[in-house]
Formats: sequence, C-alpha cells, structure tokens
Amino acid sequence: MNTSPVRVTVTGAAGNISYALLFRIAAGEMLGPDVPVELRLLEIEQAVAAAEGTAMELDDAAFPLLRGIDVTADADAAFDGTSIAILVGAMPRREGMDRADLLEANGRIFGPQGRAIAANAAPDVRVLVVGNPANTNALIARAAAPDVPADRFTAMMRLDHNRALARLAERTGAGVDRIERLHVWGNHSDSQVPDVDHALVDGRPLREVVADDAWLDGPFREAVATRGAAIIKARGASSAASAASAAVDHVRDWVLGTRPGDWTTAALPSTGAYGIPEGLVAGVPVTSDGGAWHVVEGLSRSALVQERIDATVAELTSEREAVDTLGLLR
Repeated sequence: MNTSPVRVTVTGAAGNISYALLFRIAAGEMLGPDVPVELRLLEIEQAVAAAEGTAMELDDAAFPLLRGIDVTADADAAFDGTSIAILVGAMPRREGMDRADLLEANGRIFGPQGRAIAANAAPDVRVLVVGNPANTNALIARAAAPDVPADRFTAMMRLDHNRALARLAERTGAGVDRIERLHVWGNHSDSQVPDVDHALVDGRPLREVVADDAWLDGPFREAVATRGAAIIKARGASSAASAASAAVDHVRDWVLGTRPGDWTTAALPSTGAYGIPEGLVAGVPVTSDGGAWHVVEGLSRSALVQERIDATVAELTSEREAVDTLGLLR
C-alpha cells in the first residue's frame, strides 16, 4: 500500500452531491484501493456544522484508507497542499435571478477559490469543477490561477457522457462496458452534442448496430441533454448520486488512465483543437495516460454534428463574454 496519503479537497461538502461522493473517495473508488487519502471539506460558515456531521459519519465508517478529515470555511486552509480539488459548491439559479446575476454570483465563489488553489495547493494539483454552470465556473477559477497550468482545470461532462452510455446500452441491449469511443462536445447544458459517429459496440459501428439514424440524431440527443430536468421532475431534486459517480469516474480516469483503445469526455481549456476558440472550457474526446488528458485528434464530424458544435461553442463564447464584462476574468 502507498503510505503517503493524497490530500483531496471537496467544496460544498454539506450538500447532496458531496454526501454521495465523499464516502466513495474514502473507500478508494476514486484513486485506487491502495491509496490513502486525507479529506479537506470546505463549506460556508452557515453549513460548517452540517459538514462536520458528514465528517463524523466518515469517521464512524472506519475506512482503512481515510487518514484524516478537516472541515473549514477558510479556502486557504482547505486547499493547503491539496492534490485533487473537486469544486462542488456553487450558486444555483434562484427565482428572479437572470443569467448575469447567476454568473456574477458564481464568480464570487470560483474566483476566490481559484486564487486559493494557486496560493496553497500542491504543485501537482488537479481541479474538477462540478458546480454549475460548470464550464464557465472552471473558466473563472482558471483565470484566477494564471500560474497553475491551464490543463489542470477541468469541468465535469462525464455525467453527460455516462447518460449517453446508459441510453445507448438500453437501446442496444449491450452493457455500457461494451460501448466504446463515445463522447460529448461542448457545454454542460441543453446545447451539448453527444457524438456517436465513431462509437463502437463490441467493435461494430454503433450506427450500424442501432440502425436508426433518426433516433440517434433526434430523440437520443434530446434525452441525454434534458436528462437532468427529467430527474428533477421525477424525484423533485437534482441529480446527486449520478453526479458524484461521474466525478469519481472523471478523476479516476485522469489519475489512473483510460482503457486502452477507448476514450471518454472531459471539458478542458481549449488549445484551438477542432476550431474551438482558445481558452474556452469545452467538452472534447480525451484519453489519459494517468498523467494528463490528451485530446483525441483528427476525428471527422458530420455536417449535423458540426452545426451543433458551432451552437454549443457559441453559447460558451457568450458566457465567457458575459463574465469578462463583469470583470470576473481579470
């Protein structure tokens, strides 16, 4: 067993997503069964007591890999020495809030957290933004930490990826582990673009297996993009356990590597690949060698997929312009 614990910071630690996430981290599902962890739980002052209750439960679970838990409302303390930062806490849209209000409110969260990461985190820090609007919140945090390599800041589109896998597994009757080379372009929003044109089922082209292009290009895409709203309607609350599971998947693949011959989806600061403007945090097909994400290059896009990519990129560009106008990128 690796005897040096990895420090993991989770924000919004008293919330439902974090409650579903923290026990899986402590059990070794994210970093591996031989990697001990120290947890830093960050919350606002009003929720520290609730986060302390979660810490008590974690302690009572007696996880062999869990070497310590600290709960704090101080971002500098929370990110001190951290190697994995999972930024869950965000301001949700409330009644009467317009888009600019939402972006500004989240800027007041993710800007300071980005600065705290830059000032205190370990040199190898990796950041996953879960709190919505995740792509633009990651953009804000990254802008506040200019000395941290840009590719250390990512946003979670693994939930969209997993939702797409699940819909395709239902349709084909194949287990999700038999579906490969699927990915989702763009923004974690209704504009996202699930792309099945390179996907395989047991090595066969997925479009050939499904044999229903109309479904793949219409109802399938819509079902994936609106799944979050469907869950809220069904259970009266937003996705929590599935979001936590996707966060575990994202970090595990980043740290331990993706399956040989397969790829997944992560939202990364663009370097211009596939015509996505540099700096936008957009979902792209990626592999990991256990050290870094690598964008899968040279994939063809159909006219329909490219049209939809252009639309989701336009949405991300609009969000970047809005937060820049608010002064959140300076």
